[in-house]
Amino acid sequence: MIVGMARISVLGTGRIGGEVAYLCAVLGLADELVMYDAVAGFLRAQVLDLLHTGLDVPVSTSWRDAAGTDICIFSAGIPRTPAVRTRADLLHANLPVASECSQAIRRFSGILITVTNPMDVNNYYLCRKNGLEPGRCIGFGGQVDSARFGLLLRERGIPGRPCVIGDHGENQVPLFSHLDDTVDIPVREEILGRLRGSSMEIIQGKGGTVFGPAYHIAMLIRTILKDERKVLPCSCIPDGEYGVRGCSIGLPAVIGREGIHRIEEWPLDPWEQEKFAAAQDAVTGLCRELGV
Repeated sequence: MIVGMARISVLGTGRIGGEVAYLCAVLGLADELVMYDAVAGFLRAQVLDLLHTGLDVPVSTSWRDAAGTDICIFSAGIPRTPAVRTRADLLHANLPVASECSQAIRRFSGILITVTNPMDVNNYYLCRKNGLEPGRCIGFGGQVDSARFGLLLRERGIPGRPCVIGDHGENQVPLFSHLDDTVDIPVREEILGRLRGSSMEIIQGKGGTVFGPAYHIAMLIRTILKDERKVLPCSCIPDGEYGVRGCSIGLPAVIGREGIHRIEEWPLDPWEQEKFAAAQDAVTGLCRELGV
C-alpha cells in the first residue's frame, strides 16, 4: 500500500459508511472507492452525492471489487436505535448481513475494519468465516469510546490519556490506572455509568451517531496507510494476550500498514481486571454461538 494510492471499499453506505467514504475522498486517503449497499436507489444517491463534490475519485458499486481493495470497512446492517437496549441485541439481526457480505471478502488480503454492531462479535465472525489473518481484522469502537471517556474526564479536571478496552458495549472498561491522578471507585463507577449511555442521547436526538465514529475510522485508516505504528484501542483477536482466546475484544494495539502489529499488554488494577473479566465472558459467550 502507498499513502494516497489506496483502494478502499465500504460495505454498507448508510450514515457512518457514507460519511467514511466521503472523508476518504476529501482527505485524500483513497484514489479509488468501492461503495456497496443492498438498497440500490440509496447507493446510487450516495455515489452521486459524493461525485457532485467534483473530487476526482473513481467509484465502483460492485461488491465483487471489494476483494481487491487495500482496506474494507464493514458497516452494513441495522443500526442501533432508541428501541435497541444494547449493541449485543443486534447480533441476530446483523449476523445474516455479515454472512452475506462475506462473499465479498472471501479472497480478501487487505485490512478489514468492522464497524457493524455488535462489533466485537462481527469482527470475530468475519475473520473466522473467511479464513482471514487475525492481525488484519480490526474492530472499530475503542477510539470513539476513549474520546467519550476523555470528555467525561475533562469535566472533572482529571488529567491523562483516556483509553477504553473491553467490549464496545455494556462491558467497556475505562482504564483509570493509566491516568495521571488516582480516581476513587465511586467516581469510576459514576463515570462508567455515564460512558455506557453516552451514545444514546445522540441516537435519541438525531437517529444515530455519525461524526464521532466516522472521524475516528478515517484516522484509523490514515494510521494504517501511513504505517504510523500508533497505539490505538481497537477490537483484536488475541492469541493468549491478557489470557484471552476465542473472541474479539477491545485492547490497546500498535496499528500500522499490516494491521495489528502487536497487542500491548498493560497492567490492570483489580477494578479493571474485574470489569475486563466480565467483558471477556460476555463476548466469548456470544462468539461461541457463532459456530465458526
